[in-house]
Amino acid sequence: MRIDVVSIFPEYLAALELSLIGKARQDGVLDVRIHDLRSFTTDRHRTVDDTPYGGGAGMVMKPEPWAQALEAVRADAPATRPTLIVPSPAGAVFDQAMAHELAGHDHLVFACGRYEGIDERAVDWARDEFDVRPVSLGDYVLNGGEVAVLAMVEAVGRLIPGVVGNPESLVEESHADGLLEYPVYTKPSSWRGRDVPEVLLSGNHAKIAQWRRLEQFKRTADRRPDLLGRVDAGALRKADLAALRAAGFDVVDGRLTRTQH
Repeated sequence: MRIDVVSIFPEYLAALELSLIGKARQDGVLDVRIHDLRSFTTDRHRTVDDTPYGGGAGMVMKPEPWAQALEAVRADAPATRPTLIVPSPAGAVFDQAMAHELAGHDHLVFACGRYEGIDERAVDWARDEFDVRPVSLGDYVLNGGEVAVLAMVEAVGRLIPGVVGNPESLVEESHADGLLEYPVYTKPSSWRGRDVPEVLLSGNHAKIAQWRRLEQFKRTADRRPDLLGRVDAGALRKADLAALRAAGFDVVDGRLTRTQH
């Protein structure tokens, strides 16, 4: 997979040289390229922003530097139609399902906006050559798109074969099956008066799997009950239902519904 990131703070993306993403870049599994938007300006001050039409606070990123930068990226990869992701609090919310979908693309381009955002004409113009996707990390506002891009590149990149050493770890983590991950423990078995659950020491893999599954439902019901509404109620086992009922949920009209408050 090729990933291009355009930013006025390319040094902000240095974290992509570290850990698993950095190793994947070194091994050639991921082709990540960082571009400085100011390199595509033409004035001596390397200006990328100006005051907004219609008045208001803040500044808006000028369309021409963005057009120049995106044209350069596009010219360097003419074989595929890239997906342009524009981090924005007005975009679709990024989640694990979107991460899996984006991991199937050959070429992702991220446009890190700043100030009050990018001139909308640049975003509309880009639709001629890119599949444009405004995307949000959540219902809050950041100073710029770089933090969001770091999160999205890591979430997507780790799903590419060869990035994570043990592929099984991708299956047993939070949101992989719509639920939160079960609690995990390591040595020692007793620590400061707190013991590891006995079932994990039993060696009985069937019971361990059942315990972990029940803990997933309990944790999800406690911390993210909204996720349970997406679970296929018809596929639940008796043990799943027992755990959910204990947590105050039951199947009503084919959907998981909170029964206790």
